[in-house]
Amino acid sequence: MNKEQFYKKFKVGMIVLGSVCVAFAMFRLPVHSFTWGYLLVLAFSMFVAPRMSLTLPRSKFAISFADALIFLTFLLYGGKAAIVVAALEMLALCFYLRSTGFPFGRLMIPTNVSISAVSTTVTYFVWLIIPRVALTDLNTTATHHLITILGMLAVTQFLVSTFFAAVIQSLKDGSNLWQTWKKDCFSSSMSQIVGAALAGLIFKLVNYADVMTAVIAAMALGLAYMNYRQSIGEINEAIGQVEEAERQKAETERERRREAEKHSAQLTLALEKEEKANDALRKSQKDFRYAALHDSLTDLANRKKFGDILKSLIDDYREDPSKSFHVMFLDISRFKNINDSLGHTIGDKVLMILAKRFVRMTTGADTVARIGGDEFAIILKNVSTVAKAQKVARRIYQNITQPFSLSGNRIFIDIHIGIAPCDTEYNTPEEILRDADIAMHYAKEKDKGVAVFTKELRSRFLERVKLELDLRSAIDRNQLSMHYQPLVSLKDGQIMGFEALLRWNHEEFGMISPAKFIPIAEDSGLIVPMTIWILHQTCTQIAKWRQISPSYVNLVVSVNISGKHLVNDQLLDDVEQALETAQLPPASLKLEITESTAMENAEHTISILKQLKKIGVRLSIDDFGTGYSSLSYLHRLPFDTLKIDRSFVNAVGANGENSEILQTIISLAKNLKMKVIAEGIETEPQLAVLQNLGCDYGQGYLLAKPKPAVEAEQLLYQRPNWLPSKEIDHFESVDNQVTDENLPVF
Repeated sequence: MNKEQFYKKFKVGMIVLGSVCVAFAMFRLPVHSFTWGYLLVLAFSMFVAPRMSLTLPRSKFAISFADALIFLTFLLYGGKAAIVVAALEMLALCFYLRSTGFPFGRLMIPTNVSISAVSTTVTYFVWLIIPRVALTDLNTTATHHLITILGMLAVTQFLVSTFFAAVIQSLKDGSNLWQTWKKDCFSSSMSQIVGAALAGLIFKLVNYADVMTAVIAAMALGLAYMNYRQSIGEINEAIGQVEEAERQKAETERERRREAEKHSAQLTLALEKEEKANDALRKSQKDFRYAALHDSLTDLANRKKFGDILKSLIDDYREDPSKSFHVMFLDISRFKNINDSLGHTIGDKVLMILAKRFVRMTTGADTVARIGGDEFAIILKNVSTVAKAQKVARRIYQNITQPFSLSGNRIFIDIHIGIAPCDTEYNTPEEILRDADIAMHYAKEKDKGVAVFTKELRSRFLERVKLELDLRSAIDRNQLSMHYQPLVSLKDGQIMGFEALLRWNHEEFGMISPAKFIPIAEDSGLIVPMTIWILHQTCTQIAKWRQISPSYVNLVVSVNISGKHLVNDQLLDDVEQALETAQLPPASLKLEITESTAMENAEHTISILKQLKKIGVRLSIDDFGTGYSSLSYLHRLPFDTLKIDRSFVNAVGANGENSEILQTIISLAKNLKMKVIAEGIETEPQLAVLQNLGCDYGQGYLLAKPKPAVEAEQLLYQRPNWLPSKEIDHFESVDNQVTDENLPVF
C-alpha cells in the first residue's frame, strides 16, 4: 500500500472513530443537561467562536479560542457535553473558514471534526481518571484543584489534537512527523493554555463573582483579543508589503533581462530555428531507425530486429553453450476469417490485443516479434530446458485460446506454437526460425497446440516441400490419374455409378496415398485447380460410359469437393464448364462434401449448395457421423444422399452386433428424405446388416475395389454380379416388400 492510499484510509478511519465518539456522547448525554446555559454555550460555539478564529501568518493552520468553551463545558456540564460542543464548534469553524477562502482538501472538514471529537473524548477519559491518579477527589471549588484539572485537560487536548493533525499533514506532504509537529502544531499550544486559563476565570466568575466583576473581566478579555487580532493583522499586512516589494523587485529584474534579451533576439531566433531543424532531423532519424526495427501496428520488434537479436544469441551460444535459448513460432489459425467476417479494423485490434498478451506472459529478457500478418515469434532467454519452454508455450496457448469480447463481438482464437531449441548447428537466424516454423506446422497438422522441433520433423518437412513442388507439375507430367469405385444398389445389385478417386503415381516414390498428398494440395492451394481437372476428367469419362448401353444412361459419378473449393465463388462456374465441355446432364454429376466442411460455415454452404441444386447437380454429405452436425442446419442443406462413414460400417461384427449407430443414421436420413450410401463394406455380415436396415447403396472391397478407367470400363462391358449371390437371394425376398416410393432415384 503506498503513502497516498494510507493517507486516504487514515482519514476515513479518523472519520469513523470521530463518528463513534460523537454518537457515544450524544446517546450518553443526560436530558437534564440541555439547560439554557448549555444551549447558550452551543449557540456561542457555532455562531460566535468561529468568527474569533485567526489564521496564522504564512501557515495552512488556523487557531481558535473555542478551547475555552470546551474546558468550560467540562467544568459546568461534563465531558459528554464537551464532546458535542467540540464537534459542533469545529464543524462551524471549518465552514466559516471555507467561506473566507481558507483551503480544505477532500474529506478534511469531517476529518477535522473527527479529530476534535476524538481528542475531546480522550480528554474526557483523562478527566475521569484524574482523581484516581491523584488518589483524591479534586474539587473544582478549590483553586489549586481547578488549576490541576484545567492543566491536565489542556495538555491532553493539546497533545492528542496536535498529534492527529501532524499525522494528517505528514501523510499528505510526505514530511517528517516530528518536524511537522514542531513547525506547525507546537505554536497552537498557546490556544489550549489560554483557553484553559480563560475557562478557569469564567468558571470562577460564574460561580463566585458578581455581575460587575464579570463585565469588567469580559471587557478586559475583549480588549486583549482585539489587540491580539490587530497584531496578527499587522503582521499579515507587513508580510504582504514585503511580498509586494519582492514582486516589484523581481519585476524590475525581469524588465532588465528583457531589455538585455531584446538585443540578442534575432540571434536567439536564428539559433532556435537551427536547433529545431537539427532536432527534427535527429527525431526523423530516430523515428526512421525505430520504424525500421518495429512493427507499426503492434509496436513489437519486426523480423529485422528479431533476426539481429537472434544472430547475436547464436554467436554467444557458440562461444558459451551455457547461454541457451529457445525460439517459438506462433501462428494464429484461421485469422483470415476474422478479417473477412468482422473487418480489418477488428482484425487489427485483435492483433494488438494478442501482442500485449504475448508481452505480458513473457519476461523482460525475452523478445516478442511480429514477423508476418498473423505470425509471431518469441525468444525465451532464461529458459534452460525444452520442458520449461513447453510449459511457457502451453501457458500462452491456454491464455490466447480463451474467448474474449471486442466491440460487441465474441472472439475465438486458436493458435499453434512450434518450439526450436538452440543448437550449435545453427549459423543464421533463418535456420532456427525455419525449424520453429516446421514444428508449428506439425502442431497444426496434428491439431496440437504446441510441438517441439526434431530433425525427423525437418526430414518430413523437406519431403513435404518436395512433394508440393512435384505436385504442381504432376498434371503436366501425366502422373495423376482417376480410379473409379462402383456404387452398387443394395436392393438389386445394379450399378448406379462410380466414386471418382484421385491417384498419384510419383516417378520417384511410386504410388502416393491420397491421405498424404491431398492435405498438401489443400494447404498449398493446389486443390482447386486439381479439382477442376478432376471435374473435366470424370465428366468426360462418365459421358463416354453412358453410351455403352441404354442401361447405363443414368450412371452417376461422385466427385469430392474440398472446403477450399466450396468457399471459392468460381465453384459454380467450374462445375457448369465441366458439364458443358463433356455434354453431360447435370443429374449425372454428384458432388460429395464432408460433414465438417459443410458445417464450417453453414450459411455460406447452404447458399452455394442451393445454387448448385438449381443447375441440377446432385449433392451428397460425405463421412457422415465423424464431424459435428447441427440438426437446425442439416435439414436445410439440400443434400440428395447421405454417405455413412466407413468407421461405423467396420464396427459391425460377424453376427451383426454394433449396428445401432447405423440404424440411427439410416433412420435419420430417411426422415430427411435422403438416400443412404454406406462405404467401406468389406464383409458379408456388414452387407447383410445394411440390407436389413434398408440402406440404399453401398461401396467397398467386398463389392469392387477402385480401378483405373480402362478396367472399370471392362467391368461395364462384362456386367458382373456386384453382390454375392446369397445376398441377392436374401434381398430378393425382402425386395418384394419394397414399395415404389422406396426405389432408388439417381
